[in-house]
Amino acid sequence: MKRKYPNEFLFSAVTLLVIVISVQTLYATLIRPTANALLSEQRTHSADPAYTPHRSIYVIVKDYEQESCMIMLLWAVSILIYKTVHLRREQRVLDIDLVRIPEGVKILPEDTREYTRNIETFAQTSTGYLLPRALLVALGRFAATRNVQDAANASHAVCQTEADRLDSELSMLRYIAWAIPAIGFIGTVRGIGDALGQAQKAVGGDISGVTSGLGITFNSTLIALLFSIMVMFLLHALQRTQERFVLDAEAYLDDRLIRHMYVR
Repeated sequence: MKRKYPNEFLFSAVTLLVIVISVQTLYATLIRPTANALLSEQRTHSADPAYTPHRSIYVIVKDYEQESCMIMLLWAVSILIYKTVHLRREQRVLDIDLVRIPEGVKILPEDTREYTRNIETFAQTSTGYLLPRALLVALGRFAATRNVQDAANASHAVCQTEADRLDSELSMLRYIAWAIPAIGFIGTVRGIGDALGQAQKAVGGDISGVTSGLGITFNSTLIALLFSIMVMFLLHALQRTQERFVLDAEAYLDDRLIRHMYVR
């Protein structure tokens, strides 16, 4: 557990830096130059009544708010991938019979040390995994109290604590899911402000400034809402997978260990 948190923080920080550099490079070399060229072409043909400008994805995502939303989206996806990979590793542990108790064999409090030794050997190579920790706690409590119910309660308490920890670690993703529409709202306010600043020109017949400001407003809102929906969907999918993993771990403990415990 002690190694996981620094690794996750370092991964998030480095990933964010790489994403910022990559997205900024993409915008500087492709998106903004292409969008500016398209807008310049539209202004050139604006006097032609037969000319119909087409909407381009480059124009929709060219502003700074959309760039910020894209950075936040990619950062959230990278964090989700990191957590999903780690969760898959823990889920694969559920396919391993760590206790190795034959069917029909009972575990007495005096026998716990033999099974604990095997689990400790595995735990040394899989630091921080839920299942070895819960098994060791259950065996240790059973040896100390000679009570099956105490062992079951202790193992399930470990699982519940893990569920709470997994849920708390989603706080950054929840913040990103909230921040993306907030950034879009900033673009909305900025676009409306720019449009109002060009109102005098619109009275004189030049509405290009007003339409440009309204374009910022609608484009930033559109991109922010789309990205927010994507992040929320991925977040809920990850949360559902985490909850299912904890329930499967509790079922593993009951089926592979707790039901074999016996006190004379």
